[in-house]
Amino acid sequence: MRKGKAILLSALSLILLFVLSACGGSKSNGKTIAVGSKDFTESFILAELYSLALEDQGFKVDRKFNLGGTAVAQAAMEKGDIQMYPEYTGTGLLQVLKLPMMTDAQQVYDTVAAEYKKKFNMVWLSQTEANDSQGLVITKAASDKYGIKTISDLQKQASNIRFAATPIFAEVADGLPALEKTYGKFDFKELKAFDNGLRYSVLENGQMDLAVAFTTEGQLTDPKYVLLEDDKHVWPPYNIAPIVKQETLDKYPEIKDVLNKISAKLDTPTMQKLNGEVDLKKREYAEVAKEFYDNNFKK
Repeated sequence: MRKGKAILLSALSLILLFVLSACGGSKSNGKTIAVGSKDFTESFILAELYSLALEDQGFKVDRKFNLGGTAVAQAAMEKGDIQMYPEYTGTGLLQVLKLPMMTDAQQVYDTVAAEYKKKFNMVWLSQTEANDSQGLVITKAASDKYGIKTISDLQKQASNIRFAATPIFAEVADGLPALEKTYGKFDFKELKAFDNGLRYSVLENGQMDLAVAFTTEGQLTDPKYVLLEDDKHVWPPYNIAPIVKQETLDKYPEIKDVLNKISAKLDTPTMQKLNGEVDLKKREYAEVAKEFYDNNFKK
């Protein structure tokens, strides 16, 4: 009797397993895509937004996040370990393609799009309005005291300002040398190098007045900081776009519209807010991305 029950239960288990497998297989219809990210908050959030959108369209997404820097992500694309990831136009221009500096956003996008297609058979989908460029942030107290709103203003008032640079900013071509080539000499009251993680701390405690910034950082939502206008456009734009392998787009052409809808919702203040939810409020990036996705695409 027990043997008969065991055989019946085994048969039922096999039937249930078959049904569950069939259901799971039908959900993605065999459509699988590997989405990568670099090793920082904004890249995690963007890649998760892409993943959620693809899953809504029936894809099974293999999340390969936290790959490392640009070179690692690009290599993963070339090897086929991933089929897409979020990248920055300025990064593609200068780091990957190693082309001369350009400052017009559309020109940079058009250039990287054409060159990636030719060299790598990869496609840049629509870019965001969000621009994660390099910048300079000053305390509101110093901004108000010395009337500094632009980098041109800063150059005239540099002798009153204590500058927290990063260890490489004074040396790299697109750091202080680029600033001085465009704006003239900066004779800072004090210039000291700090690790990235300390930049806002030394502004907060009053040790320094000015720091290197990246324009979508969550800290820039705090009214006690002012992001200076790069009024002479010394830095290239770093608008964001999904890069997708051409063969993947050929196989799944619907990806284009799905991901372009994500990019259309992302401007600089939005990315600042999303980054701040993770970096300042210490929320999980997946939770923040899901909340934003549901609020904007699930209505």
